[in-house]
Amino acid sequence: MYRPRVVGRRNVPAAGPVLLASNHLSSWDTVLIPVTAPRPVQFLTKSSYFTRSGRLGALMKWFFQSIGGVPVLRAAGRDARSALDAGSSILRAGSAFGVFPEGTRSRDGKLHRGHPGAAWMALDTGATVVPVGLIGTDAMRAFRHLLPRRAGGMRAEVRYGTPIDLSDLAALPGGRARAIATERIMAAIAALTGQQGSGEVNASSRD
Repeated sequence: MYRPRVVGRRNVPAAGPVLLASNHLSSWDTVLIPVTAPRPVQFLTKSSYFTRSGRLGALMKWFFQSIGGVPVLRAAGRDARSALDAGSSILRAGSAFGVFPEGTRSRDGKLHRGHPGAAWMALDTGATVVPVGLIGTDAMRAFRHLLPRRAGGMRAEVRYGTPIDLSDLAALPGGRARAIATERIMAAIAALTGQQGSGEVNASSRD
């Protein structure tokens, strides 16, 4: 329906654990990556998408299950650690897992500081980290609209970058290694998207 452009699919390894780390502009992002990636990709998805009642609820549950969604509570503390453990389990099984290091959607279009969760999973599992740059997905209409819309004829684009080398961080203390890995991941995403960095954690979105 939207005919997104896809660049760099060959950068995604055909086998083995892969962590796809992407910027986040739209609710469509968790759809575009699984349907454009060269292999199945799983994402952590808000648990409320799997528990709504009625026909719409059943349709949403089927849809998110079909694209590899894994239900998770959106919370801090123990639930947040459970989410990281779930992602690590998927990677240890040799699968591809997608994550948004910003945590939530960017409402202002800027690339916000990354949370260390993506780096933690990558260093914990040894997964290959492939940066993903999404462009123009914020111009796509929300799920509740049935007809496509493009701003000025712009097509959304999914860019898969070259894998990020984190092998030199193995000897560093955990916190330092995660900080450097997070910086490299966000820098790679910025290089793909051309987004301006905000220098701040994203607190502008609730989803």
